[in-house]
Amino acid sequence: MIKGSDLFVRALENEGVTRIFGVPGEENLDFVESLRNSSIELVVTRHEQSAAFMAATHGRLTGRPGVCLSTLGPGALNLATGAAYAHLGAMPMILITGQKAIKSSQQARFQIVDMVATMKPHTKFSRQIVSTTSIPTIVREAFRVATEERPGPVHLELPEDVAGDMGPDVPLVPPHLIELPIATPAALDRVAEMVRQASRPLVMVGAAASRPRLGAYLGDFLARTRIPFFTTQMGKGVVADHPEGQPIDLWVGTAALSERDYVHEAIDRADLILSIGHDTVEKPPFLMGPGGPTVIHVGFTAANVEEVYFPHASVIGDIGPNLSMLADRLQGQLPNGSALLPLRDDILRQVMEGSDDDRFPLIPQRIVADVRKVMPDDGIVALDNGMYKIWFARNYRTPLSNTLLLDNALATMGAGLPSAMMAAINHPGRQVLAVCGDGGFMMNSQELETAVRLGLNLVVLIIEDKAYGMIRWKQAVDKFPDFGMTFGNPDFIAYAESYGASGSRVETCEEFESVLQSAFDRGGVHVVVVPVDYSENTRVLIDQLQSRVLAGGVANNGD
Repeated sequence: MIKGSDLFVRALENEGVTRIFGVPGEENLDFVESLRNSSIELVVTRHEQSAAFMAATHGRLTGRPGVCLSTLGPGALNLATGAAYAHLGAMPMILITGQKAIKSSQQARFQIVDMVATMKPHTKFSRQIVSTTSIPTIVREAFRVATEERPGPVHLELPEDVAGDMGPDVPLVPPHLIELPIATPAALDRVAEMVRQASRPLVMVGAAASRPRLGAYLGDFLARTRIPFFTTQMGKGVVADHPEGQPIDLWVGTAALSERDYVHEAIDRADLILSIGHDTVEKPPFLMGPGGPTVIHVGFTAANVEEVYFPHASVIGDIGPNLSMLADRLQGQLPNGSALLPLRDDILRQVMEGSDDDRFPLIPQRIVADVRKVMPDDGIVALDNGMYKIWFARNYRTPLSNTLLLDNALATMGAGLPSAMMAAINHPGRQVLAVCGDGGFMMNSQELETAVRLGLNLVVLIIEDKAYGMIRWKQAVDKFPDFGMTFGNPDFIAYAESYGASGSRVETCEEFESVLQSAFDRGGVHVVVVPVDYSENTRVLIDQLQSRVLAGGVANNGD
């Protein structure tokens, strides 16, 4: 005989789980005791939402489900944002929540929320465990569903009486590799011919290409075809901008906006776009319409047909092998493959304008440029959500794949610090930087204590404007009065030190780079605060780009 919680933990070990992130409650106590006697580390966070963000980022970085834990009701509800973050972002994750006993109701309805129903819209499936004998099969199914394309979160509810029940020691279900199908030769031949016939082809790399195993395939495909490429925001950093040992300078930019930006000069001139891994959960990188380019969708699954995205042909199946087989058909047969490449230098020159501006407070372009100087090629930057995310998406170069983590699906504030913490746990030998606005940072700032307790080496860059900057910018663009967007901040240096971290404030433009470098050299958890001048949001992203449209630089396809 075996206790239900012991069997559950053994099933998790069987899946290769080494850490669980979360905040336990009394309904989890049997489960926590089983963890104590297992090989799995319990990482206690200061809020359940952060635990979910960390588990989701583990899934994104490794391709294996991260696991998070909460109690029932109020704790479980705090996981909901993280579940949606993983669901829209296609990150494999398992959420485990507690519940009151289901065989009796001695506490009536106290704290009880129907979390199975609550989690259904935010997960791939949501299920309550009602018997110990079903635990091995349910856990195996949860990991299979979470991992298979399209990856995402799965919710399991473990009631306290089921966790504490004794039952037969049923065998575990061994995991096995699930092979993905590949496209048919006919589909590959048809698409290859369409690419060969194109006069100005362009590759777009999107969110679904961010699976950890795909970087080498993408780099090889681009090197063999020599077709220039751009990325969506979540495709940023999926493949190196200039991979070592391969032909360089094929990257023409990132579509941080849906239209009118400098990269759209290449997009609007393309007569064919090979869209690799685009997921329409993202803000559109370009808007399809009458007279636009032919679009070929290369994806694990068929494209969702949307008003702004309706591909003309598809290559469906395992993206990596499909790209290799497509490259076999295209290598050396694309006389027009690099036709749009001459646009690259002028696009990037205009995008990078302002990178050496020395005004203070710093403008976003200078912040991005100095961060790039400090970060080594394998350094990881994890972005929260705010106006700076657009500037990093446009301006930050990624010499190696998967070194810039951003969310353009749920695009929730508060995820930057937990995401960076997970990157630091997974890659303890690499420099990791969390980039947060002052608004987003304060939403989960309590996790500084967790980072210090875990002994992480992590720098947190707080970009301070004392406002919800992106919404304030949009408010101004829409010509509404400036109202309801500003706030005060604590002394961030004293705040960091109260958790046992270190802190620095940037006082001049010239010292920013050295302050950031010193924070990394010091080690441990270090907060760096830099004031920002967001006037560039309007000058560049509205006035300057709009003037190009009026001058005929980029077609205006609507807002």
